[in-house]
Amino acid sequence: MSRKTENKGLVIVYTGSGKGKTTAAIGMAVRAAGYNQKSIIIQFIKGTWKSGEGQSLKKLYPQIEIIPAGKGFVKILNDREPFKNHLQAAQAALKLARQAVRSHKYQIVVLDEINYAVKGNLVLVKDVLDLIKMKLPSIHLVLTGNYASPRLIQKADLVTEMKEIKHPFQKGIKAQEGIDY
Repeated sequence: MSRKTENKGLVIVYTGSGKGKTTAAIGMAVRAAGYNQKSIIIQFIKGTWKSGEGQSLKKLYPQIEIIPAGKGFVKILNDREPFKNHLQAAQAALKLARQAVRSHKYQIVVLDEINYAVKGNLVLVKDVLDLIKMKLPSIHLVLTGNYASPRLIQKADLVTEMKEIKHPFQKGIKAQEGIDY
């Protein structure tokens, strides 16, 4: 018996202080690739260093495209990048996102760390709400990052909050390849 249903594009938010937001979004893209669906992951903050997800997802191209569009974390982790450069990168990523949600090329559009970009004043919450309004009805839009705006949470169809209970950083263990990046 076939269970094929018509897709309604969802707005999905992965937020919270715990690990796993990006990983959940990437897992969704990998799952969709198994059904020959295409995804694009636009990273709003990450972008200045090599990441495991970037390396592995190259192997799933063209089913999954990943674009590290950011300039790194803003004002943390020894960030020396001028704020205007972070702002320009975020606005360029937002332009890519607008094109992706209006394209018939993708079934899933992931805006990785966009919630941080909103909190860090790189992107306006109004711009993200406008993006939700303009997306094609069949596209799933995934927004990741801590500090999701209550307005985005209200607009979303699915919201999952990752809650940190314990983290190795609390014991002085630094980020590790394959686990954290």
